[in-house]
Amino acid sequence: MKRPRLLAAAVAVPLFGAISAVAVPVASAQPALSGPATEFTVLAKDVRSIGATQQAIKAAGGTVLETNTAVGLIKASAPATGFTERVSANRAVFGAAKSQVIGSLPKNGKKVKNDNVEKEGRRTASSAKKAAAVGMDPLDDQLWGLKSVRSDLSRTKQAGSKQVKVGVIDTGIDGTHPDIAPNFDAADSRNFTKDIPFDANGVEVDGACEFRGCVDPVNHDDGGHGTHVAGTIAAAANGFGVSGVAPNVTLVNIRAGQDSGYFFLQPTVDALTYAGDAGIDVVNMSFYTDPWLYNCAANPADSAAEQAEQRTIIEATQRALNYAHRKGVTMVVALGNQHTDLGAPQPDTTSPDYPANSTHPRTIDNASCLNLPVEGNHTIGVGAFGPSQAKADYSNYGTEQISVSGPGGYFRDGFGTPWFRTLENEILSTYPKNVGVAAGNIDANGNVTPDGVELGIQKATAADGRVGYYQWLQGTSMATPHATGVSALIVSQYGKKSHGEFGLDPDKVQRVLEGTASEIACPVPRTVDYVDEGRGPEFTATCVGDPSFNGFYGNGAVDAYAAVTRGSQYLK
Repeated sequence: MKRPRLLAAAVAVPLFGAISAVAVPVASAQPALSGPATEFTVLAKDVRSIGATQQAIKAAGGTVLETNTAVGLIKASAPATGFTERVSANRAVFGAAKSQVIGSLPKNGKKVKNDNVEKEGRRTASSAKKAAAVGMDPLDDQLWGLKSVRSDLSRTKQAGSKQVKVGVIDTGIDGTHPDIAPNFDAADSRNFTKDIPFDANGVEVDGACEFRGCVDPVNHDDGGHGTHVAGTIAAAANGFGVSGVAPNVTLVNIRAGQDSGYFFLQPTVDALTYAGDAGIDVVNMSFYTDPWLYNCAANPADSAAEQAEQRTIIEATQRALNYAHRKGVTMVVALGNQHTDLGAPQPDTTSPDYPANSTHPRTIDNASCLNLPVEGNHTIGVGAFGPSQAKADYSNYGTEQISVSGPGGYFRDGFGTPWFRTLENEILSTYPKNVGVAAGNIDANGNVTPDGVELGIQKATAADGRVGYYQWLQGTSMATPHATGVSALIVSQYGKKSHGEFGLDPDKVQRVLEGTASEIACPVPRTVDYVDEGRGPEFTATCVGDPSFNGFYGNGAVDAYAAVTRGSQYLK
């Protein structure tokens, strides 16, 4: 079982009918308002206080833009300075934080957050030569992760049900990709983000808006991360390209990430509560909520305003997780790529990554600091291993938060063998053409460029002219969709109709996922230093536990075949 963090969290209450509340007057000695209009997220004390909080926002000089009534999180616009102090003085308000803030960016060029994918050196990949097996797709022979979780076997019994909906809370999904389109549900998909072309200093963040209004359509992905995740979960087994772990389930884009890879509080909360309201069965969350790698209640290195902001993020996220869980959503979350024991975290030198020039070193107190959403309520934390089943050097670990492990790619796996530092150690999945063109990996004629070849970008062309592209990536972001796909198969196999809706209680999904995982023992010796692989001492990790549960693998490696053939014993 995943070891829960002992942290009190408010339970969201569904909002029925009108709200009646009395606003508490703000103190007369109010700070002056100044600065440009800025977006803020304001969290009500509870959902019964939403009306009073909206009044408090107006009284403090702000404008209400939108309200998430499930958790009481309100987006507001106000002058940059003075508003948080004013609105927070009202007893109906839990806390407030800046939402649209200035990015910590290089002086030139677009900032892309790399925490979700572990970048490594690249070399030309070899091409697959073997014929596709029955029920598999032509490029599946390169998907060692698909075989590791035994999806090739599980699909002979359960390939997934179309009525099972998997939400991908990420940078978007390319719903036009030939491997995604057959399973993509545009009607239920939502985009909760708006592109941020430039920050307040004129530095590029997401880049120029591709669509009018700066809101991408729900079948679009300008980051590539979400499409890669979606393909691993449920690329269709259609005789073309690759197939996913659960090739027949439905994919729903619930976008919360910017093109540049940042995930802010309001979109992530909106995405989670929408998943609950829309009847989503499983969500994949391969990110952490910006701007704090760890949200601490009262870290002495942070200012009072920063402490209040983090308390707001913790409370709002916990409410959203509780809400989604109560609505029947299984939440599968990446453990993270900071190569740290989440029960004994290393100092944080990367937060806050917004606003500009505010990053400062912090000692992290494990009892009062949370990496969200993975350390939040009701989450299934997933660590990453490579093709040899060695823990990936970048993967977070530790008995406190890990539930299971999955194939995440490990470029440096197999030291001393021909595997070492090869692309085939990573995870191949779907790649949006527009991202490839923008990166210079695909040319205007749709051909893979020399740079793309070096990165291992692959192109598949069907007899009817359809074209799909594929890329190699590694990270706990790649391990998580393997576990999400297995979770979707569990719901497909054991789910039932209740009150007119098909599904399976998320706690039961977790029991089956963990109970049928393939046990992996700690390595001998238990401490792994990664020196031969070229890593520094900060990557050294010690595995604690036994084969049934340990800090490197949790309950074990997710196993799709075991889940659909003997998972029923964990439902009793």
